[in-house]
Amino acid sequence: MSSIERQNLIMKRLKETELPIKGSDFAKKTNVSRQVIVQDVSILKAKNEPIIATSQGYMLIKHQPDKHVKQSVIVCKHTPEQTEEELNCLVDHGVTVRDVIVEHAVYGDLTASVMVSNRAEVTQFVTRIKETNATYLSTLTEGIHLHTLEADTQEKIDAACKELEKAGILVQ
Repeated sequence: MSSIERQNLIMKRLKETELPIKGSDFAKKTNVSRQVIVQDVSILKAKNEPIIATSQGYMLIKHQPDKHVKQSVIVCKHTPEQTEEELNCLVDHGVTVRDVIVEHAVYGDLTASVMVSNRAEVTQFVTRIKETNATYLSTLTEGIHLHTLEADTQEKIDAACKELEKAGILVQ
């Protein structure tokens, strides 16, 4: 299968689902290495395809202007060991954590997709960090980081923030 055919397959599959698809799944389907898929996705991104890489796999950002979705950016500070507590607090209130943002001294703002909406996704995210020996971006900034949150009501975001504040995680 040529790179164009793989890229077309990647786009077709991403358009057909709301769920993330792992690079390794694309690799098995096309009989290439995961690194080849990473390269194909990079080429697609360079062609302005709205693909994001999450801890669960690749997703297509579907631009649907939903006036009912509320969005907020919050500032948090905690240890790496408190990450799961933080994320569970947010998703338990019906909030989706879209990303994490840290301010790097050289690169400026670094943003990484998180995309967790429930405890199972939080567990998968934290497990993946541990399995790969990756470090949380917040370790670059002594625990200070931002999250973009989404929910269907502002009340859900507010309730989650109150709980984070009680836990000493939210920075006011």
